[in-house]
Amino acid sequence: MKINTGQGTIPLITLIGIWSVSALTSLPGLAVSPILGELSTIFPHATELDIQMLTSLPSLLIIPFVLLAGKLAEKRDFIRLLRVGLWLFAASGVLYLFSSRMWQLMAVSALLGIGAGLIIPLSTGLISRYFTGEYRVRQFGYSSAITNMTLVVATAVTGYLAEVHWRLPFAVYLLPLISLVLSAYLKKDAASVTIKQAAIIPPIQSTPVISGKYGIHIRHLVQLMLFYGLVTYVVLAVTFNLPFLMEAHHFSSGNSGLMISLFFLAIMAPGFMLDSLVKLLGNKTKLYSLLAIAIGLLLIWISPTEWLIVPGCILVGLGYGIIQPLIYDKTVDTAIPQKTTLALAFVMVMNYLAILLSPFITDFFQWIFHTGSQEFPFIFNLCITILIMYWA
Repeated sequence: MKINTGQGTIPLITLIGIWSVSALTSLPGLAVSPILGELSTIFPHATELDIQMLTSLPSLLIIPFVLLAGKLAEKRDFIRLLRVGLWLFAASGVLYLFSSRMWQLMAVSALLGIGAGLIIPLSTGLISRYFTGEYRVRQFGYSSAITNMTLVVATAVTGYLAEVHWRLPFAVYLLPLISLVLSAYLKKDAASVTIKQAAIIPPIQSTPVISGKYGIHIRHLVQLMLFYGLVTYVVLAVTFNLPFLMEAHHFSSGNSGLMISLFFLAIMAPGFMLDSLVKLLGNKTKLYSLLAIAIGLLLIWISPTEWLIVPGCILVGLGYGIIQPLIYDKTVDTAIPQKTTLALAFVMVMNYLAILLSPFITDFFQWIFHTGSQEFPFIFNLCITILIMYWA
């Protein structure tokens, strides 16, 4: 079976290889979450800082290595770089299973962050290299859907495995071995894609659309980075603050996990029909997506019952599920083909910066406004969303 790319066709097995890499980007840090409560018992001499480092170290290292991978992709063999990242990722999965000391777990977490950092920008870079036009939009949508579907499924699986034995959740980090096998098909088709791209370079060069000596439209890229960072920060209120809000309202604390799962499922859903949604909403796509996020945050804030929070979480997820792959698609247009992976790396790093900085930003503004209210993050992020709507 052949898949249309907008510049020819590729075998289905090659597309599955691209999808398999997209599925890995949601895994870093996932295996630690279900055993966080047990770590102090498993390692009685571990400090609170040790446990915090175990969860945050991968994200800290992902950021610089995402940028490094974006830069290396300009002049290095793209598939070879991908394989290095996959081997490091898979090696961390093996080493986790045999680590028996906290310092060993921390060292392996650092290795995981390096491997994940190398493959994250390449996952979107593969799509930009193989696909163009509406086919690229569609594949960015599928990639986003697969990433979030993997997150939902892997969260459930690791939670179950943690009940059997605390080491077993780390087995999910062996999934890169599948991508390593499939990378042989990516390597096989890479040359033909390069030839096709070379064939279309002359007319593009005769009417250049990218200004500046760096091959990247810096102003547009910075705008996309700020937009993505702000929108990601806004929706993180659901994952970071919703459990505390539900506890403050004396709602069932067990249901907060269900709400967050619905949020991730809602992010996943638009990816399967992104090109149709873009055609339907036209140039108002971003505006309607932000409106959905704003209404969702409003519902969560004013909701008198926990079940009215459900449509709020779904609306926030749907809005973000449309915006995220669209930003990746727009980023490709800010750079010449040789620089697209680097441009994507700069945009994708904003996701991890938002995750790392979100708690500190919220705490800072709570201190500024002298409030400890659990509703504050949703009110504050609603105001930010309204401002972004005006900007968009």
